[in-house]
Amino acid sequence: MITRKIGVDLGTCSSLVFVQRKGIVLYEPSVVAVSLTENKVLAVGSSAKEMIGRTPETIKVYRPLREGVIADYRVTQAMLRYFIKKVMGRLSIFKPELLIGVPAGITSTERRAVIEAGLASGAKAVYLAKEPILSAIGAGLPINSYSGNLIVDIGGGTSEVAVIALGGIVTGWSARVAGDKMDSAISDFIRKKYSLAIGEQTAEYIKKKIGTAVPEKEPREIEIRGRDMISGLPRNIKISSNEVYEAISEVIEEIIQVVKNVLRDTPPELSADIMDKGGVMAGGGSLLKNIDKKFSESIGIPFIVADDPLSCVAKGTGRFLEGLDVYKKSILAKK
Repeated sequence: MITRKIGVDLGTCSSLVFVQRKGIVLYEPSVVAVSLTENKVLAVGSSAKEMIGRTPETIKVYRPLREGVIADYRVTQAMLRYFIKKVMGRLSIFKPELLIGVPAGITSTERRAVIEAGLASGAKAVYLAKEPILSAIGAGLPINSYSGNLIVDIGGGTSEVAVIALGGIVTGWSARVAGDKMDSAISDFIRKKYSLAIGEQTAEYIKKKIGTAVPEKEPREIEIRGRDMISGLPRNIKISSNEVYEAISEVIEEIIQVVKNVLRDTPPELSADIMDKGGVMAGGGSLLKNIDKKFSESIGIPFIVADDPLSCVAKGTGRFLEGLDVYKKSILAKK
């Protein structure tokens, strides 16, 4: 009987699916549009994300994961089923084995919800692995060596920080402050300073286009449109990269403090390794301009951004599946 092994980076903002011998075959926003009158899924992924902020009251757009964990079980199940069907194609009659990355700080209840959603979506078996481990593997770190490796994975809902050695997490922390909090901070800043209401997609666009983790000598500017909170009419404003820095600086400082806390709890032998090698940054949040420079200056050790940081967890699931025996001590659960 054919059994296909599939790795899933089930992210708060985006989900990536890795299929053995094919690589990453799917990269879609973690968004689902549901018709309330017919109680059925209308769209999943990119097409559903396009509907955010544009739907009538009969259609609701869900982001079923919040802060890295399932917020809406039924919608997450529908989303997983869609992803599996899309990547399996004609082989969808055969139940695959799923390996899903989850935050290191996930509770047993949240863990059980992910396993049950995976099984209900058509999987034969569901394995869970800690995201910092997967991210480190995907970034090419030698996690099974005696030497300590520092990984900082800034996603949409959570920031995962861990010191890894001998295939496991020695010290780590999962903080529910990441890219989504930066988007909210940008929206709040613009509302307070300009009395302009903007949607979450506009806030994300601003962050990606001109976001920076340190002030710039020559600030970049873009023009955005929102709703004037006094007149209620559409209005355009220009916003600079240094204003975005001002908006998100507190969120970045929170993540830096998490890294400092993890390093404070790290055994001296591993601390010495990290002083020599520095840290590696992964996840969508590490694409923010100058973030590695900000972390290096604030923490006092060198940081580099991994190659293709968005796909580190997904690539890690692929390598994990290939060497399941090697990495099995890092698995959290199987059912």
